[in-house]
Amino acid sequence: MGETHRGGSGRVTSRLISPDDAIESLRGKVHRKWADAVCADLGGGDPVTFSVPLRPGVSTGGAVARVGYPAWYAWRMRWRELTDRQLAGVAIVRKPMSVQGVTDDYPATLVADLDAAVALVSGTGPPAVDVARARTLASSLRSAGAVVTPATVRAACQLGAVDAEVLLSAVTWLRRHPDASAWTARQLPIPGMHTKWLDTHGALLRDVAGRDVRDEVRPRPAVVHLTYVDPDHAGSGRRRHDAWTTGDTHDIAYRPRIVLVVENRDSRLWFPPVRDTIVVEGVGKAAAALLANVPWIRAADHVVYWGDIDADGYAILNGFRAALAEPAPDDAPPKPVASILMDATDLHRYAQHGLNHDKAGRPIKSSSVPLPRLTDAEATAYDTIATAGVTPFRRIEQEAIPLADAATRLMEVTKRAHPYPVPSR
Repeated sequence: MGETHRGGSGRVTSRLISPDDAIESLRGKVHRKWADAVCADLGGGDPVTFSVPLRPGVSTGGAVARVGYPAWYAWRMRWRELTDRQLAGVAIVRKPMSVQGVTDDYPATLVADLDAAVALVSGTGPPAVDVARARTLASSLRSAGAVVTPATVRAACQLGAVDAEVLLSAVTWLRRHPDASAWTARQLPIPGMHTKWLDTHGALLRDVAGRDVRDEVRPRPAVVHLTYVDPDHAGSGRRRHDAWTTGDTHDIAYRPRIVLVVENRDSRLWFPPVRDTIVVEGVGKAAAALLANVPWIRAADHVVYWGDIDADGYAILNGFRAALAEPAPDDAPPKPVASILMDATDLHRYAQHGLNHDKAGRPIKSSSVPLPRLTDAEATAYDTIATAGVTPFRRIEQEAIPLADAATRLMEVTKRAHPYPVPSR
C-alpha cells in the first residue's frame, strides 16, 4: 500500500506498511531470531522483541500528502481493525503527527514478543517454529549441562523427537564420563544411540557438549582388502586375496609398483593379471582417510583410482587426491593420483550402460559440489552427469565396464612418462 520513492542516496521514503506486509516482515525476523529469543527467556541474554516500522519516511503531513490521502485513510482503517483485536503480546506503538492541521497519534511500529509474533505469522502461513518444543528442548539441554546458544538450540530443534532424546542422553552420559577412550565410536554405551548416530550428528554433539567425543574414542585400525594380480605371484600358488590392517605384524606378499583402488568388490576379486600390481577395494567416501596413510600405497610408483562415473565417484576421486596431496604422518611425501575410465571420452564410450535411477528405483540427484582436483577431461564428465539440467544419464557403474578394458587402460596410464595430469581447477 502507498508508494515507495528512492532518492539518489537510496533512502526509502513515504512508505506505508500494510498489516499483511508487516506480518511477512515479521516472519523473516522470527526466522532469524527465534532461537535468540528462546535463549533470552532462559536467561541467556537480553530480552528479544520483534518489531516492524509501519510508516518509514512518513512522519509529516507533507509526506502523507505525497503518499495520497485516500491511501493514508485506508491504511489507518486496516491498522485500526488489527488494533481492535487486542492480540496478547502485540503492541502498536503510536507517535504524534499533524495531518491536514489535525494532530493525533498514528500507528508507527508493530512490536511483539516471540509467542505473539509466531501466532501472527502462523495465521497466514506455516508455523515459523514450535516455540513450546524449542523452550522445552533448550531447558532440558541446559539442565543436562549442555552449551545452550542460539546456534545449538536452532540445530537441536531440527532433530526429530528420537534424535533429540539421544542428544540429551549423550550430553548426560558425557558429563558422567570425562574419558571415552575405552570405546570406539560405535561402542559408546549411550542409551538410544545407534552405531552410526555420530556419523550424522557428531558435530552438533560436539557443540552442545563442549567436547568432541569423536576425537576421544578409540580409533579403528584401517583394514584394506586387496587382491594380488601380479602373474608371477599367481603362478606361485600363494594366496591371491588378502587383508592388511594398520598396526598388525603381517606384511603384504610383495611391494607393488602399481596400486589400483576400485570401489566394487567384483572388480577387485576378478581383475585381470597386471605385473607388479595390487588392486585395493575402496570404502566409498571414507577411502581418502583410510588409504592415504597406508605406507606401501604411498610407496608405489603409481597410485590410480577407478570408480563409478557418477557424482559420488568423482567426489571420492577428488577427496583421495586431496588426502594424498598432504604429507603422511610418517613424513612420506605427497603422492599424485591418476584415474582410469572416468573422463569424458569414457562417458561416451560406455553410454549404453548409463543409468538415471538408483538400486531402489529413485531418481539419481544432481550435484553442485565443486571438485577442484579433477582434470579437464574428468571435470567435463562430472559436469555432464551431475548437472542440474537435462542429461542423458547420471551414472555408469564400474561393474558394467569390461575388466579387460580396465586392465588395458591401467597399463597405458602407468607407462606414460608423465602419467598424472595436473588438475586444472
